Amino acid sequence: MVEFYNLLDTIKDRLRLNPNVFTVTYGDIFKVDLDKTTIFPLSHLNISNVTISERVMSFNLQLLCLDVVDYNKDSNIDDEFYGNNNLQDILNTQLGVINDIVMQLKRGDMFSNNVVNVSDVAVNPFMDRFENELAGWGADIVIEVPNGISIC
Repeated sequence: MVEFYNLLDTIKDRLRLNPNVFTVTYGDIFKVDLDKTTIFPLSHLNISNVTISERVMSFNLQLLCLDVVDYNKDSNIDDEFYGNNNLQDILNTQLGVINDIVMQLKRGDMFSNNVVNVSDVAVNPFMDRFENELAGWGADIVIEVPNGISIC
C-alpha cells in the first residue's frame, strides 16, 4: 500500500517547487520548532482522516502556509493600512501557494497523476494563531487517490 506515501510526496514536491515556500513539514504543528526564523515561509501538512471506498481513498489534508510578520522600524503614521509590516504580503504570497496546490489537484500535474480534488476548498486566514507573530492561511483539502488494494 503506497497511496499515503505517494500523496505526501506529491504534495511535498509541489510545495518545494514554489518560490514562496522554504520549508515543508508534516505532523503535529506544535512539534515543529516555530521559533526558528530560518525555516520560513513554511508549509505544513497533516492528514486528519481517510475515507476508504471501493475505488478511491479520500484523504482530508490539512494545509497551513505561513510566514513571520516583520514590522518596519520606521512606522508610517500617515498610512497604517500598508507599510508598517508585511502582513498583506504574507497573506498574498501564501494564498498563492495554496491556490497553486488546489489548481494542480483540479487540473494540473497532480490531477494527471490520479491525485485529485473534486470539491471547492475554503481557505481561512490567520494572524494570531501562534506565539511568534505568524500569519498565513489554512485549508482542509479532500484529495482522492485510486484505491490500489486488490481484492482478488
